[in-house]
Amino acid sequence: MKLRHLGWTVLALLLLLGAAAAGVVALNLRGEDPLPAASEAFQSTPQQVERGRYLALAGNCAGCHTTRGGQPYAGGLPIETPFGTVYSSNLTPDAQAGIGSWSSAHFWRAMHNGRSKDGRLLYPAFPYPNFTQVTREDSDAIYAYLRSVPAAAVPNQPHRLRFPYDTQAALAVWRALSFQPETFRPDAGKPAEWNRGAYLVGGLGHCIACHGSRDSLGATQTKLGLSGGLIAAENWYAPSLTDPHEAGVADWPTAEVVALLKTGTAPRGSVMGPMAEVVFRSTQYLSDADLAAMASYLKDLPGAPAASARPAAAPAPGRRDAAAMARGARIYDQRCAYCHGDQGQGQPGAFPALAGNRAVTMARPTNLIQVIAHGGYLPATAGNPRPYGMPPFGQELDASDVAAVLTYIRGSWGNDAAPVTQLDTMRR
Repeated sequence: MKLRHLGWTVLALLLLLGAAAAGVVALNLRGEDPLPAASEAFQSTPQQVERGRYLALAGNCAGCHTTRGGQPYAGGLPIETPFGTVYSSNLTPDAQAGIGSWSSAHFWRAMHNGRSKDGRLLYPAFPYPNFTQVTREDSDAIYAYLRSVPAAAVPNQPHRLRFPYDTQAALAVWRALSFQPETFRPDAGKPAEWNRGAYLVGGLGHCIACHGSRDSLGATQTKLGLSGGLIAAENWYAPSLTDPHEAGVADWPTAEVVALLKTGTAPRGSVMGPMAEVVFRSTQYLSDADLAAMASYLKDLPGAPAASARPAAAPAPGRRDAAAMARGARIYDQRCAYCHGDQGQGQPGAFPALAGNRAVTMARPTNLIQVIAHGGYLPATAGNPRPYGMPPFGQELDASDVAAVLTYIRGSWGNDAAPVTQLDTMRR
């Protein structure tokens, strides 16, 4: 009976894919104008190339399209997804391996509608659902810059995705359900600075790719906005940018938001994990005017719903396991107090305070577990060239140790967050 049931399931899936395949061509052409058969004679100016370099930094293009120690923009970086591994493509002007034979219209179509030169649908690991908002002018500038980087004859690697996610038919169905080309439309009721910030955050910055939740097919749930999301492949949680108890900055001075994006550290917080990479490769190079625009937009985000705006209900002190608290106190005294202080007060300019730190008391302890296991490192930036870091303790503390010390930290010095369990720590 199980085999018969499996057979019917496979047959139904094949029929579904067959029907989807029949609609691939129509879905490919949705919202598209035919491209000219011949490439245009694209002429760029030094100013356009420099603008493209800046915009490529704003989009953190090298972060995905450059491997460690590899040639810039030559692709080949593995991007893990719940459906398999996608490899970034070669964006250098090599005629065979890269985009040397692409026209600016081909490049614009990839940015705006997620299609390659040959018409294939691209996987949304390339964040065209966000880049679709980028203007043609900015797309042409990025194209001009990429034509100026050294060509690299590095062949593109085939993706390693499970069936049926490795088919164009599956991508066509995904696009029909989850993607529609868009054009950024400024809000006439908002100042120019706010609109510039909305364009950078929603388009090139593609912040929702990490700070948004995803549905079962991997599409960002745009209606929920920047309400936080788990970066599944890395097991980091990108906190909500709307919730003041996570990473909302509505009550921050603009200068502090700019400092965080420029240097990786500010009086009320610092960046670690994937966000440290974003600051290191991207936002530290943006102009103060653009960072202030992003701050204007982020500070004006709608607040979290009342139910989630409140801190997670913590157990009464009597419900905290006394043995776990005592064990955590001993570990903290041995491993943590030298830097973070006996009372979790930290050292200004060096080691963050743990008392009253919203990164410590967030409902999800995911990032704390990652920092203890793998270390916590701020990015080295022009404004903070020699940042302090926290060494990893994953080889010294077992799951019960990590749970105990985090339970202690989250329940001491006025902190009142839920305990951490061994099950939590095993998900690292």
